[in-house]
Amino acid sequence: MIYETKIQNLKNMAISTSKLITIDRFIAEEQDQHPDATGEFSFLLSDFSFAIKLINKEIRRAGLNDLLGMTDKINTSGDHLRKLDDYAFEVIYRTMDRGGNICVMASEESDEIMLLPPGRKKGKYVFIFDPMDGSTNIDVNHTVGTIFSLYMRIDPSLDTDGTIEDVLQPGYLQKAAGYVLYGSSTIFAYTTGHGVNVFTYDPTIGEFLLTFSNLKIPPRGNYYSCNEGYYYRWEKNFRDYVRYLKTPSEDNERPYIMRYVATAAADIHRILHYGGIYMFPADSVLPNGKIRLVYEANPLAFIVEQAGGKASTGTQRILDLKPESIHQRIPFFVGSELDILDLEKFLRGEGVKF
Repeated sequence: MIYETKIQNLKNMAISTSKLITIDRFIAEEQDQHPDATGEFSFLLSDFSFAIKLINKEIRRAGLNDLLGMTDKINTSGDHLRKLDDYAFEVIYRTMDRGGNICVMASEESDEIMLLPPGRKKGKYVFIFDPMDGSTNIDVNHTVGTIFSLYMRIDPSLDTDGTIEDVLQPGYLQKAAGYVLYGSSTIFAYTTGHGVNVFTYDPTIGEFLLTFSNLKIPPRGNYYSCNEGYYYRWEKNFRDYVRYLKTPSEDNERPYIMRYVATAAADIHRILHYGGIYMFPADSVLPNGKIRLVYEANPLAFIVEQAGGKASTGTQRILDLKPESIHQRIPFFVGSELDILDLEKFLRGEGVKF
């Protein structure tokens, strides 16, 4: 009996052989399905996963490595930049600018587009990123994330610097998008337009391993995520929708369960698995909403749609919007298809009256 228990413990400790697909192998296999592929795209994703490993290492030591608290820099929102934001930004920028596959970058932490240093080879891709989603959570050991998006430049035959026009493309033109979550484990979810795949980082071997392939969101869920502290800033139709979610129904499909991490990628990751809706509406203080279209809404919307969900401003599909500026804000609703359709009905004034 003791011998059998030891054998079982060893089995429990071992990595499941069904999960021995590293992210580099998965990327290579995807590339093999496209005979005309040049390898640039694969190198980009590989470079990005390396940057994430560096960031993850320091996040796991936050509090011991002077990455908590603020810097003396001011970000595009007018707030003091947190040390972790600054560190993640520098790691990603310096990792991604050397491969010769990118022509321009854009980020929450930069007022303007970011050109590559002089003398660097310019590629045909545009890389857009939010280095640290939910960074206010790091000081209290909650989940934070990184969001990224990848486009083809408008004229891929050029070998010059990219332009603002290359960055301000509608979201449906994304070639890839994804997010990383630094939580109880570190996960990397991404899509290239052919479904959503999720990888989990194993620090004992230094590899991201495939854990969910072609993840699908349920058509309806029973979770909702929003900041109800802003309730009295919301317009009435949206307040009515949230009240509707909290009102018990005879079929027991309601009330919904409220969960809110304040890291958008983390809240959306839950909804991708269990279904439901994530919401950040416009309100009386933020008339255009808070979520930035280019480097937050578009990549997250692309992920949700590729998982079978919907992404909406409340009146139109997010991925159809033509951005007007790098830091443009929009109302943002993503989640299960039936939940988004219910929301849009309420916002038109066609929902239950309270």
